Amino acid sequence: MPPKTEDIESPRKNSLKKTCQLYCYDHETVEVYKDTLSDFLTIRNPLNLSDKKVHWINFHDIKEREKIEPFLLANSYHRLTIEDIYTKAKRPKLEEYDNYLFFSIRSALPTSAESTKLNQEQISFILGRNYLISLQEKKSDHFTDVRDRIINRKGVIRDKGSDFLLYRMLDAVVDNYFEVLEDISKVIEKLDDQIAESSDPNLPKKIEFQKRKLFQLRKIVIPLRDIAMLLEAANHNFLSKENHHYFADLRENCLGILDEIDSNKSLLEGMASLYYAIQSQKMNEIMKVLTIVSAVFIPLTFMAGIYGMNFENIPELGFTYGYFILLGMMAIVAIAMVFYFFRKGWLKKSRL
Repeated sequence: MPPKTEDIESPRKNSLKKTCQLYCYDHETVEVYKDTLSDFLTIRNPLNLSDKKVHWINFHDIKEREKIEPFLLANSYHRLTIEDIYTKAKRPKLEEYDNYLFFSIRSALPTSAESTKLNQEQISFILGRNYLISLQEKKSDHFTDVRDRIINRKGVIRDKGSDFLLYRMLDAVVDNYFEVLEDISKVIEKLDDQIAESSDPNLPKKIEFQKRKLFQLRKIVIPLRDIAMLLEAANHNFLSKENHHYFADLRENCLGILDEIDSNKSLLEGMASLYYAIQSQKMNEIMKVLTIVSAVFIPLTFMAGIYGMNFENIPELGFTYGYFILLGMMAIVAIAMVFYFFRKGWLKKSRL
C-alpha cells in the first residue's frame, strides 16, 4: 500500500508568499503544510509536535525579525541563538543546549562566469529531539532532493530521526558546493583552451574572477567541514551514534572539495603565468623583428649619411656612376646581414 501524503496549504490568498513549510512524516505517512509567515507564527508551535513523527520546519525568508524573534523566544530558544541567526557566521560554532543544538553555515549556488562573487546565503539549523528547523536568509531552493526523498519515501530518510534529516540537508548543501566547483572547473577549461591562441586582454581578469570564487568557496566549505567534525564527535541525545558515520562521510566530502579547490587554484595560477609568458614571448618576437630591421638599416644609414654631408671636397661625388655604386654596396651589405641573421637562426619564429 503506497504511503499517505497530504499537502495542506494556508487558507490565505495565493498571492501571499508561503515562505514557511512544515513536513511531518513517519514510515507510513507524510503531511506537508505551506503557510505564510504570519499564519505559521500563529498556528505552529515546535514544542507541541507529535513525538511519533519527525518534523521539518523551514523558513525561506527571515527578514521580518520583529515577527520571528518573539516566536522563537516564546518557544524557549535562547536569545543568543536568535542573535546568531541574524549575525553572519565568522567561525564554525556548534551550540549545545539542553533541549536543542544550533549552528549556522553558508550555502553556495553557481553564478555566471563574469561574476566575481558566489551566490551564497547563511542557513541556520536548530535540531531538537524529533524536529529540525532550518532558517534561510532568502528564498532559494537547496533541498529539492530532500523533499523528494521525504514525499516519495526514497532511501531510509522516513525510517530515521531528525539527525539523519540534518545529515541529508547538509549533504544537499555539499552537493551545491560540488555544483559550484564543477561550474568553475568548466570555465577554467574554456579559459585553458583560449589562453594559447587568444590575445584577449581580459583573460587575466577572467582568471582572477575564478580565483576569487574559489577563495570564497573555500571560506564557506571549511566551516561546514568543522561542523561535520563536531557533529561526528558530539555526544548528545539528539544525535544517534549509529548516524555518526554519515557526518564522517560529510567531512570527507568537504575535504575532497577543499583538495579540488586547491588543485584548481594552482591550475589558475599556472594559467596566469602561462598567459604572461605567451604575451612576453609575443613581445619578444616583435622586438626581435624591430631589432633586425634596425640592425640592417644602421650601416645603410651610416653610408647614406656620409655621402649626404655638405662638404665640397668629397672625391666620390664626381664619379659618374657613384650613385649606382653606392646603391649596390648598400644592397650587398643588407643581403649579407640578412643572410648572417638567417644562419644564426634569429629569423626563425620561436615557440613555447
